[in-house]
Amino acid sequence: MSGRDALPQPRLFTAADSPQQLRLQGSAWAQRLLRLAGWRLDFDGLPAKQGVILVYPHTSNWDFVVGILAKWSLGLQLRFWAKDSLFRLPLFGAWVRWLGGVAVRRDSPQGLVRDTVQDMQAAQARGEMYWLAMAPEGTRSLAKGWRSGAYQVALQAQVPAGLAYFDYASKTICLRQFMLPGGDPATDLALMARTFSAQHGFNPALASPIRMKS
Repeated sequence: MSGRDALPQPRLFTAADSPQQLRLQGSAWAQRLLRLAGWRLDFDGLPAKQGVILVYPHTSNWDFVVGILAKWSLGLQLRFWAKDSLFRLPLFGAWVRWLGGVAVRRDSPQGLVRDTVQDMQAAQARGEMYWLAMAPEGTRSLAKGWRSGAYQVALQAQVPAGLAYFDYASKTICLRQFMLPGGDPATDLALMARTFSAQHGFNPALASPIRMKS
């Protein structure tokens, strides 16, 4: 049996399929703002207290605005990686940290992924929430594929990966599908593509192919 054959097969599931389903209470005013802007929320809670949310496609600065309103509307406590230089700006740095920003520690001997995995495992031991949200393309411009960092966090920490999208065609914000990565990126991303392939970003031509960068 080859190493690939021995890997567990990934599967899609919803929060309702999990005995640990967490229902959240979001902000009423943020929900009203989204409705006034014509957006619809499709969310049924989280399957665990820790995990990673992969947001795809990311093709515009508007994704950040919609994403923050969605975070508040859904009641999600999220962290996201940000350049450490942003945190050195007095007021802006405090604001980014308040939003959930985590400074990228480029001098860490273990690396960003391992540091995040350890932080998530420590939160799990304390019974605390720790969800990391990232756009795996890493840029709103056309990229050759996905960066592997957030995927590796989910894989190494053995936590669910939520598949979130902002579909500008239908103005839908959706986070219903989750998966546990099996460890073979090609197989895992092929399954993710079933959820993501029909969604339209703000600039559809800038959506990267769903594959890891070589």
